[in-house]
Amino acid sequence: MEPVLPFDIDLPRTAGQRMLTLHRSLRAAILDGRLPTGFALPATRRLASELGVARNTVVGAYDLLMAEGYLLPRERARPEVAPLNRPARQRKRPATAIDPRLAPFWRTPYPLAHVARGLPERSFRLGIPEHRQFPQALWRRLTARALRRDEKAPFLYPPPAGLPRLRAAIAQHVAFTRAVACETGDIVVTSGAQQAFDLLARLLVTPGKTRVAMENPGYPPLRATLASAGARMVPVAVDDEGLCVERLPRDADVVCVTPSHQSPTGAMLSLRRRTALLEFARRRGAVIIEDDYDGEFRFGKRPLDALQMLDRDGCVFYVGTFSKTLFPALRKGFVVAPQWARAPLESVVECTGPHCEATTQAVLAEFILAGHMARHVRRMQAIYAERRDAVLQGLAALPDWLQTVPSGAGLHTAARLRAGVARERFFRELRRHAPGAQAWSEYAFAPLPQAGAVFGYGVIDVQEIRSRMRALATALA
Repeated sequence: MEPVLPFDIDLPRTAGQRMLTLHRSLRAAILDGRLPTGFALPATRRLASELGVARNTVVGAYDLLMAEGYLLPRERARPEVAPLNRPARQRKRPATAIDPRLAPFWRTPYPLAHVARGLPERSFRLGIPEHRQFPQALWRRLTARALRRDEKAPFLYPPPAGLPRLRAAIAQHVAFTRAVACETGDIVVTSGAQQAFDLLARLLVTPGKTRVAMENPGYPPLRATLASAGARMVPVAVDDEGLCVERLPRDADVVCVTPSHQSPTGAMLSLRRRTALLEFARRRGAVIIEDDYDGEFRFGKRPLDALQMLDRDGCVFYVGTFSKTLFPALRKGFVVAPQWARAPLESVVECTGPHCEATTQAVLAEFILAGHMARHVRRMQAIYAERRDAVLQGLAALPDWLQTVPSGAGLHTAARLRAGVARERFFRELRRHAPGAQAWSEYAFAPLPQAGAVFGYGVIDVQEIRSRMRALATALA
């Protein structure tokens, strides 16, 4: 169908004035951008019919606009708007930089420096998995099969907690890969881990009252989600054993932790501290949010069981995601909730709106249940292990500047700066020679006793790692 004009035009009753009025209206619309460059005007007969005027009236207005350079004529086609240097629209400048209509938390930009932008495709950036080995042809076949099997699925709302088949697949997957003890009914499918955090913030935070203890440094989007919900955030230090449980505030209501692969230091929470943390939660009536964002990729000895597996008192909400395992745009995560919170959590999902469309859920379920997920993880683990070794070798060649933090999982590794290293100069060279690598301070919300750097290896090849680490060593020397 031919387009009509995106605004109304009122023409006078006097026939002699109609053409000039139409001309002025179209010219004004072109100048203020309502008719953008390249917009093809309606055919003269169609516009004349819409406006109830003679076709010659529209032809005359078009001819005048073309003569003035506002329209470009096209042979056997409708004229289109010419490129012009339009005057910028005048906007009233706000009296203050802070608009009171915004919620107080968002009146100033929240620091999310962990989001690396403008980097080369092959870099040390964090949180991005390799895409070149992903079985895209297989994923397309599974998608086509899912659409053929249930043509109505894209037009229906899925169950609030997710498709039962996907929930069963996730229960099987986390039991095998992470020793998480759960059943289908324990799982709520979410649109990535970030929606999981948002749901838990709505479920657990009483604005102005709930005290949330969180690792410092820690994952900024989780901190922002809880703080914007009104939580009182309390930083807790981390070391080579992970979260310093003995420093938890006595009145903490919620504890956020990344025990398998601390974000960003990479440290693993020791068994001693896992036991102490669960005892703290049991004794204080607190809950734990366990963020296991990239725990599938494991290196070296067998990892410790998830906190959720060790929990005997219903304290732990286990959050997982497939963004690091498969690809970020999949936007599929999940929460394994304790029994007392399952129904309320589903109510939160139902009230805020499920965001996980059914077709992709069905594809992911088949991908897991048919064994494709396990094969993909094994294949990628071998690739990531080689890259991880290259990063560790590069760090070992910098003993005067960095000390590697022990780590056994995930898609990044970290190192702390040695005492006496000039921080500003070090990080200037780091940004120059290791693009994507980041400082621990970008994840902190309280002063850190030590500085450190973190290197991702999800999207950088071994030779690139070695080359850039050598360049960094040369620059530092």
